[in-house]
Amino acid sequence: MALASPIAAAVVFVVSLLIGALGIYAGARVIVGRGDYDHAIVTALIGAIVWAIVGFVVGWIPLLGPLLALVAYVGVINWRYPGDWTAAAMIGLVAWVTVLLVLYALAAVGVTGFEAVGVPGL
Repeated sequence: MALASPIAAAVVFVVSLLIGALGIYAGARVIVGRGDYDHAIVTALIGAIVWAIVGFVVGWIPLLGPLLALVAYVGVINWRYPGDWTAAAMIGLVAWVTVLLVLYALAAVGVTGFEAVGVPGL
């Protein structure tokens, strides 16, 4: 029974990562015409790791810390997808809205809460 908690945490992490990747996939498809879900999964994972590291290092600084974490996250998208910083920010915005809608629908039917790995603020 002790394994149930780590297994449950791993399942929640993977499902959240896949939902976050769905948002990035949708954003990349709409903004730059790039539709590779595997690429979006890796981007979401790298983005989540970078967000966590930057948040840990400077997240305690009011306003500036979260802003730097967001810039680092958009930087990962900029690095992984074609286009400029504006395209990367737009991919991030579409990802955020997409994940928000998916999580809202899942929460409405009682499947999950409002969290996703790979998309900041959710």
